Amino acid sequence: MSLTTSRPAHSIWIGCAISLVAILVLAASAGFATEDTKGPSIFVDKTEGSGITCKLQNFATPAKHLIETMAGGVAAFDYDNDGYPDIFLTNGAEQPSLKKSDSRYFNRLYRNRGDWTFEDVTEKAGLKGHGYSFGVAAGDFDNDGNEDLFVTGMQGSTLYRNRGDGTFEDVTKKAGLAGSAWPISAAWFDYDNDGWLDLFVVDYVHWNPAQEPLCGDAGNEIRTYCHPRFYKPLANHLYHNNADGSFKDVSASSGIAALAGKGMGIAIGDYDQDGWPDVFITNDTLPNCLLHNNRNGNFSEVAMQAGVALDDDGKAISSMGADFRDLDNDGREDLIVTALANESFPYFHNAGNGLFIDMTYPSRIGAASLALSGWGVGSFDFNNDGWKDILVAAGDVQYDTESYSDRKSRQQNLLLINDQKGGFKAERFGVPALHRGVAFADFDRDGRVDAVITRLGETPILLRNVASETNGWLNVKLLGHSSTRDAIGARISVRAAGLLQTNRVTSSVGYASSSELSAHFGLGPCHKVDLLTIEWPSGKRQMLKDVAADRYITLTEP
Repeated sequence: MSLTTSRPAHSIWIGCAISLVAILVLAASAGFATEDTKGPSIFVDKTEGSGITCKLQNFATPAKHLIETMAGGVAAFDYDNDGYPDIFLTNGAEQPSLKKSDSRYFNRLYRNRGDWTFEDVTEKAGLKGHGYSFGVAAGDFDNDGNEDLFVTGMQGSTLYRNRGDGTFEDVTKKAGLAGSAWPISAAWFDYDNDGWLDLFVVDYVHWNPAQEPLCGDAGNEIRTYCHPRFYKPLANHLYHNNADGSFKDVSASSGIAALAGKGMGIAIGDYDQDGWPDVFITNDTLPNCLLHNNRNGNFSEVAMQAGVALDDDGKAISSMGADFRDLDNDGREDLIVTALANESFPYFHNAGNGLFIDMTYPSRIGAASLALSGWGVGSFDFNNDGWKDILVAAGDVQYDTESYSDRKSRQQNLLLINDQKGGFKAERFGVPALHRGVAFADFDRDGRVDAVITRLGETPILLRNVASETNGWLNVKLLGHSSTRDAIGARISVRAAGLLQTNRVTSSVGYASSSELSAHFGLGPCHKVDLLTIEWPSGKRQMLKDVAADRYITLTEP
């Protein structure tokens, strides 16, 4: 059987390799090292001795099945409410059965002991899982004060209800979640502001392992993972929470079902600040989607007119991860998107009035990211200077990129430090790997945001933030009353020494992953917040003055 192409000619997933000279020039202009480095002083690797020993088993085969490169979602969430975020890792399965035939393929839950060691409580918690898992979303869907999990996977996704006693119950069937063909990412959000979290599931493509196309370079006997154009798109799904433990599929009535794509990541924000959550979907080689919430149960697709559907060349790229955050402290949520090498990572500045401006190259993110393939991404203030930075988990789609280009499959991760002037200073760091998902949390409660990053075929990397402790900070956790206990969707702003920052409570961050449900603020030299304002999902507005900083606070809806 001949290969689909005589040369690896896929301009997005494989080919058009930029010369090494060009990459060096671009790297020099971006101000970051092009060789492997020990990494920035902000993070140190705490994996060894942490007790996290499982490997991400994607079961790579010579047949190059497309699912093998998509694994790696991770969640940072406090399942036992002890104040320390725990870690849940999705895992693959055997092929062709797609079954978790032994413990190597189990999904894993690690309990945080609070001292940078973690206990494997997977089997006790009932979270071994089934099928080939991809992503995870954490949120309290039943408003009982315990964070639940939704795990996406081939051969069925699973909704796990947190019983509050250290164990989880599979309530998928009871909840009426029928599942979809190939779900990758998911997000909890309250799209109708009724106080109960709804579920958005992002689907990728129609895939049949028995009909996997053969792609690569026949002459040189190189087999590669195929370009997405060889697969048909799928529609996403939206499930409305019925407030009784069950969900109703409202994909059709909401307009979601009419928008077929090749979805990878999801980010929730309120880009027009009307008090109703909007949805951004990254699509692989198809235009991205920005779903405007019409406040009547349905959504309008506005990505093209908003300016976030395509890159600055007017092309649909291999969009993968995304985060919806205010990166320039103007009060409006911007978008950072990851993509493959030779495409750069788009940065869309929210200019207001429903419009975004592509600032990828003016911000220096374009040159810094051009040689990398990005997956997970998150926007957090890692050095607590009052401005959000960006961390990207990087690694190529292919295992053998070196066979046909001057790029590398295994890549270092990328840290983009906000220069407070509209630009970012880039640093690559860590050991090169096929990185995928990343979740963010303050694992040791020292006021600095840490991270955990998954790697295909390896253990995850646990990164401790060791940035200077001189800057002030404040971490805000919100609790609603009888409904929306997580307060997902709440908008929080803080003013300190004249600088106004905003953040939104959401667990959906990056690619197929879920981060800690609280809002973190760096305060620079300040150690007090002059004014803290909360816009609750219910519409209530709460203001607190002269709030002491350098601590965690929990606020309840008035």
